[in-house]
Amino acid sequence: MRFSVKAAIIGLGVIAAIVLYSSLYTLEEGMQAIVVQFGRPVGDSVTEAGLHIKLPFVQEVRIFEKRLLIWDGDPNQIPTKGREFIWVDTTARWRITDAKKFLENVASEEGAQSRLNDILDSVVRDQVSSSELVELVRSASWEAPEGAELTDIPKEREEELKREIARGREEITRTILTEARKIIPQYGIELVDLRIKRLDYVESVREKVYERMISERKRIAAQFRSEGEGSSAEILGTMEKELRQIRSTAYRRVQEVQGKADADATRIYGRAYSRNPEFYAFLRTLESYKEKTNKNSVLILTTDSDFYQYIKQAIPREAQAGMSTPVSGRKAQ
Repeated sequence: MRFSVKAAIIGLGVIAAIVLYSSLYTLEEGMQAIVVQFGRPVGDSVTEAGLHIKLPFVQEVRIFEKRLLIWDGDPNQIPTKGREFIWVDTTARWRITDAKKFLENVASEEGAQSRLNDILDSVVRDQVSSSELVELVRSASWEAPEGAELTDIPKEREEELKREIARGREEITRTILTEARKIIPQYGIELVDLRIKRLDYVESVREKVYERMISERKRIAAQFRSEGEGSSAEILGTMEKELRQIRSTAYRRVQEVQGKADADATRIYGRAYSRNPEFYAFLRTLESYKEKTNKNSVLILTTDSDFYQYIKQAIPREAQAGMSTPVSGRKAQ
């Protein structure tokens, strides 16, 4: 009898402990909960951390994050307004603001991620396809550099850089965020922020861009080579001009010196000729013979030549007669 009473008391204690355990739940900091009875939410969401009560066995607790959650969309190939196909990779931060509405519409974080994929991808596609590529890349407050930074850029590219844009990347991002916020609250979600993480050309367009970049670099290199060749030709032309001027000046000075020397020589020759014309004529005749002969030549002179006449005049007549008649008793050599 006593054993049965003790067993009943122990059984009741165990049942009471089980009932008490199933009627209490603990909510951690940074989490929120919603009580569900027979699959339907009951009451408002619980957001305060601590120990809370629910009906045992018939009610369940669904716990969700109250902190910021991350959404990373898959990169999408989207055409811009100018028909350039680009890869757009976006990311967002969101939180659950109404656990009851969240549970009724998406049930879990995986369902919310799937719903965000549909909504955000659609809004991003609409905004990107209605915007120019330069607007997606550049900020509206960006200013083109001045001075030496633009010296190597083609004129058409320079005009594109200096073109003012009505919408920049920040404005497009804000528009995407605003449009998405109009749809997302019905799921008990708050979209906190959205950013374009990366923009890139698709492979086919990227190759064309690389080819254009290469052609621009080649054109700039050709321009540098042309300018260098022009500078080289200008330097060589200046050098040739200065060289001709130096040669001309030197030649003129040589001619002046030679002319002055010739004038002095002519004057000296004239004075010498005027003092003794016959002697001058004799010297000139000797010089002419010297210039016209060489070691391998033999000069034959007749007795009536001009040179022989000078020799005859240089020897007295008695000596000339002696030279013509041999002395008696002397052997012929």
